[in-house]
Amino acid sequence: MKRSPALVPLGHDHHRALEAALRLRRATDESVSEDLAYFREFWADHVHRRHFEIEEELVLPAITGDQAWDEMAERVRRDHRQIRAWADSADSVGDAHALGALLNDHVRFEERELFEFMEARLDPGELDRLGRKVEAARPEALGSGHE
Repeated sequence: MKRSPALVPLGHDHHRALEAALRLRRATDESVSEDLAYFREFWADHVHRRHFEIEEELVLPAITGDQAWDEMAERVRRDHRQIRAWADSADSVGDAHALGALLNDHVRFEERELFEFMEARLDPGELDRLGRKVEAARPEALGSGHE
């Protein structure tokens, strides 16, 4: 299924998140410091921290009064809390693997379930309005100079 233009910017962010997740999941005793540093550089990038805020402030409130959506939204919030907590505390191969698995599963869930649910439930006009809000809220639209 072709992704709605409203959600494409978030999908682009997910690509880099999947790269970071893969490195974490493949971390070894020899590479873990470098792999965690790569993740932390990714995480420190304002674009990626803002990504969570955009999802929580704009995407999750886009649908209300639907039990299935509410359950998916709660999973997103829970995943975000866990990823935020691990971002600064991960310091071993086991931590890297756990964080990588969580990040990978989170992105796959959003892409395969959350976004598809939104595209099925929101009419094109609502999706378009949401897309404009997402674009306006992204750091590059705010003049941060990040890509």
